Order: sequence, then structure tokens, then C-alpha cells
Amino acid sequence: MANRSHAAIALITGLVAISAGVQIDAANQSMPANSSVTVKGQDGKIELIDAEALAKLPQREVHAEAHGKAITCRGPTLSDVLARVGAPQGDALRGKGLILYAKISARDEYRVVYSLAELDTASHDSVPILTTYCDGKNLDENEGPFRIIYPGERRPARWVRQVSSIELLAG
Repeated sequence: MANRSHAAIALITGLVAISAGVQIDAANQSMPANSSVTVKGQDGKIELIDAEALAKLPQREVHAEAHGKAITCRGPTLSDVLARVGAPQGDALRGKGLILYAKISARDEYRVVYSLAELDTASHDSVPILTTYCDGKNLDENEGPFRIIYPGERRPARWVRQVSSIELLAG
């Protein structure tokens, strides 16, 4: 009976994944490296950003250190990613825009927030990036396929590995 239950769960998981347009590796039930990040705007606009779309955004190379190890990563700023769903930047980020924040969620349900003001390159030199690529290679399954790197923070507590979604919200 237990084998039937496992088979039924695997079948249901597969059907849900197919209906959502996602391919899942049945052997380990993990997302493939070619998955995407869901980016949702405050107005409900949704963009699915995969590695190819991410590579088309302006790229920034950052050097950071986490747990005593130096890394070099490349990717667009989180602000540029959020601009795809209408987040204000630069001179447009004022007034009511200053109450906006980004909630980043990972596959393991880890979550962090950033105020939109701290992501703005017009105000800060060191801002977080969304990357698929560090130290000359694509991120492995434990780190990626998408990861937030914030070189301006001394502790990497708000670095997020396995990013699954980014939401623009008002506080």
C-alpha cells in the first residue's frame, strides 16, 4: 500500500508541475537549473525571469565575502529586476515610493526583505544583485539556480540562495 501512495504522490506532483509549466526531476523532486524566478509587481503584474532573460538585463560584477570566503558574482541589480514590474528608480523613487519593499522568497521558505530605497543605485553604490553565476561558473543546485548577493552587508544573512520569487509590496 505504501508503494501505491508514493506512486500516487509522484503522479500528482508531476501533473501539478506539468499544468504549471514546470518540469521536475522525478528522481529528486528538485527544480531544474533552467527554472525561473517569479517577479510580482505591486499592481499584480507578473514576470517570469529565467537565466536567459536575466542575462539580457544590465550586468554588474560584485566582489563580496561570506564566511571568510571571497567571491565574485555577476548579475543585474535587484532594482533593475524590480523595474520590470514597475518599481520606481532614481529620481522617480520618492514620496509614496519610499514605503515600497521587496520580499524575496526561497524554495526552502527562507524570506528576507529590502526597502526599495536601499536597492536604489542612485542612492547607494553597493546594492544587491540577482545572479546565476559566481566565481566563473553557474551556481550549483545548493546555491541556485538564482541567488541574491549583497556585497554591502558584513553578514550574509540577507543573501538568499535558491530564490523562487520576488514581490514588490507596500508597507
